[in-house]
Amino acid sequence: MRSRILIAALCAVLGLALWLWALGGADEVAVWAAEGQRAAQESMASALRALRSGTPGALAGLLGLCFAYGLFHAAGPGHGKILIGGYGMGTSVPMTRLALLALASSLAQAASAVMLVGVGALVLGWTRQQMQGAAEVWLAPASYAAIGLIGLWICVRGARRLWRSLAGVKILARRDGDGAHSHDDDDACCGHSHGPTPEQAAAVHSLRDAVLLIGAIALRPCTGALFLLIITWRMGLVWQGVLGAFAIGLGTASVTLLVAVASVVLRDGTLAQMSGATTTRAMGLIEALAGALIAVLALQLLLRAL
Repeated sequence: MRSRILIAALCAVLGLALWLWALGGADEVAVWAAEGQRAAQESMASALRALRSGTPGALAGLLGLCFAYGLFHAAGPGHGKILIGGYGMGTSVPMTRLALLALASSLAQAASAVMLVGVGALVLGWTRQQMQGAAEVWLAPASYAAIGLIGLWICVRGARRLWRSLAGVKILARRDGDGAHSHDDDDACCGHSHGPTPEQAAAVHSLRDAVLLIGAIALRPCTGALFLLIITWRMGLVWQGVLGAFAIGLGTASVTLLVAVASVVLRDGTLAQMSGATTTRAMGLIEALAGALIAVLALQLLLRAL
């Protein structure tokens, strides 16, 4: 039953991918997202004026518009979706954990915008142009470069996994022919482990991966959050602007979560058709290809930003 559900979900994801990249759907989504962002920004200006004049319900209306802006913003091209989607497709990470990573990375982008405006405005005395310039000229390329390096690292890790699985089959075949003993027997005799268990290694990798992924995405602050924070700081609505920035982050996370779910479905649906050593080799190949895709797309974003 689970296999059938995965296959059906895989077909749905592949159909969506076909519409986006082969039938021009991505261009339609980009136009829709740009129009939505523009409309949300115009409405946010009115909501800020209402908030400043003390209109009841103005804050709730502003936060709703900020969430909508984040949703439209995330629907367009973005480095966060590339990294989260590629990582989910290429790594054996549970859907719940990847969803939390997607949420944390979006909120971290909002937090980095708050930090940039706080330091830039209060400590360095920067103008709006200087803060936006720092985000676009320095932080955006640094974020794309970091994502590209993570992609290369994932690619190398996948290639190593694929190589070990292929080499392991040859070694086991040779041992079976020679009558060699199992290392599991050694562990039982000497009473201690010669290395971390697979569960311990996975825990270390997941924590390290989480820190790297969130850091690389958060390195580039959300432009919409920056714009809102600068305006609210000038209007004397500082904490309202901070709440709005995190509302934008939640809106962004709603789309990134969908990408995370789709990537896990794509991975599990593909692997559901395999078994045994074939699954291990396929997982290494998928991880290497996903890492290479992340690196290539990040390089394209970096070249555009330079």
